[in-house]
Amino acid sequence: MKEYWTSLASLLGVLAFCQSLMQSIFPPELRFAFLKFFNRVFHLFSSYCYFDITEIDGVNTNELYNAVQLYLSSSVSIAGNRLSLTRAVNSSSITFGLSNNDSIVDTFNNVTVLWEHVVTQRQTQTFAWRPLPEEKRGFTLRIKKRDKALILTSYLDFIMERANEIRRKNQDRLLYTNSRGGSLDSRGHPWESVPFKHPSTFETLAMDPVKKQQIMDDLKDFAEGQMFYQKTGRAWKRGYLLYGPPGTGKSSMIAAMANHLGYDIYDLELTEVHSNSELRKLLMKTSSKSIIVIEDIDCSINLTNRKKNSNATTQTQRSYYDMETRPGTGSGEESGNGNTITLSGLLNFTDGLWSCCGSERIFVFTTNHIEKLDPALLRSGRMDMHIHMSYCDFPSLKILLKNYLGYEEEDVEEDVLKEMERVVDRAEMTPADVSEALIKNRRDKEKAVRELLEDLKSRGEGNVKDGKLRGQSGNLTELEIVEEEEKRAIDSQNEEEDTDEEEIEVEDNICKD
Repeated sequence: MKEYWTSLASLLGVLAFCQSLMQSIFPPELRFAFLKFFNRVFHLFSSYCYFDITEIDGVNTNELYNAVQLYLSSSVSIAGNRLSLTRAVNSSSITFGLSNNDSIVDTFNNVTVLWEHVVTQRQTQTFAWRPLPEEKRGFTLRIKKRDKALILTSYLDFIMERANEIRRKNQDRLLYTNSRGGSLDSRGHPWESVPFKHPSTFETLAMDPVKKQQIMDDLKDFAEGQMFYQKTGRAWKRGYLLYGPPGTGKSSMIAAMANHLGYDIYDLELTEVHSNSELRKLLMKTSSKSIIVIEDIDCSINLTNRKKNSNATTQTQRSYYDMETRPGTGSGEESGNGNTITLSGLLNFTDGLWSCCGSERIFVFTTNHIEKLDPALLRSGRMDMHIHMSYCDFPSLKILLKNYLGYEEEDVEEDVLKEMERVVDRAEMTPADVSEALIKNRRDKEKAVRELLEDLKSRGEGNVKDGKLRGQSGNLTELEIVEEEEKRAIDSQNEEEDTDEEEIEVEDNICKD
């Protein structure tokens, strides 16, 4: 045993002598040049090339590193053996990731690549304005040289898009509102936000299934229509007008749209916006993939139909350029809170040049009285799709029975179901009223159905007795009335445009004379 240790010590001594001899004969510069030459020769005959993606690029965070980390998380959770788990801020889900110095194989367009997560200790730092992490992290991508063009052009772009989808899916949606009086928050933003937790979906929304499917198809076409909007030269945005009596589910519709698309919601309170320029600044601070909502547009500020207000004013002549620049209060003076938003400013907000400063955004206006809105707000390009939120009909009633009582159509007695179908249109109850009738008796389902039927009958009889029921004595039905009001509003817009053209011709003739 003693001889073994003696031999080992002699061998180590010889190796140390040889190392010192090599260092004295070959200086560090020569050794570095030799290693560099050896690496070049190795890579020259190798069929692979390597790309390093570091976590920090200089002093800034490398967005590509974060994107790769998110992208690989979708594959690592299935293929990885040793995983790291993280949960980001404002996220309700856990993200899987590669552990230190672990690797995974990925495939893109039948091309196989190898990702390796490299983690090393950073050298001792000297003084720095921004201290760096103790560990140096990065990803190394190994690909075959013949696949270099495909990977650098398509694969990395695919990773960035996929990472954005995963980030949006994992991140909690937010509900924003503009700060009071145009003030800024601690980060200098004009919007304040809270997590958006509204559970409404199209599945639970009390609406005719055919109409719901039309809305869902329209939203799908919009979300997947980037190339279409670019090809046609249109801004990637769309407008929806929700109108109907109170309690018919307009707010629930907005929440269902946000949950369906995974968009954030910006609830714009116009009474807190003082000028058109402030309105534009708010628009600039909204993000893509969002829904901008103005609820009760007919009540927020006075932007009602100019045709109806023209009788109260005694203007003998009106300039063409003043056609849509009426102050938000309906007069030339400021309101008590200093609000000077004009109709022109709101129209430019939804359809002007400033409306395209972002992409993939939806504008939603709600109102209880569509006939009060100025026709300029109703035309296509501003409010592209008009959605009438009506009283509860029979298909909507069946959805509410399923939501609150868990009843399918076959769970309700046939006679009761037929009686409900007969009286529901006559009762003119909103989905909110029907929901309340079911909620208060949800522990006794039979009682809930029985009392709901009694409410429907009493409401229907009362409407017939008071003469309030639409569609009786030759009167128009509710839907026909709404369509007629909408048609009159649009026709009045055309009449105003014709009147404006005549006024311009008169002014031109006066100038020529």
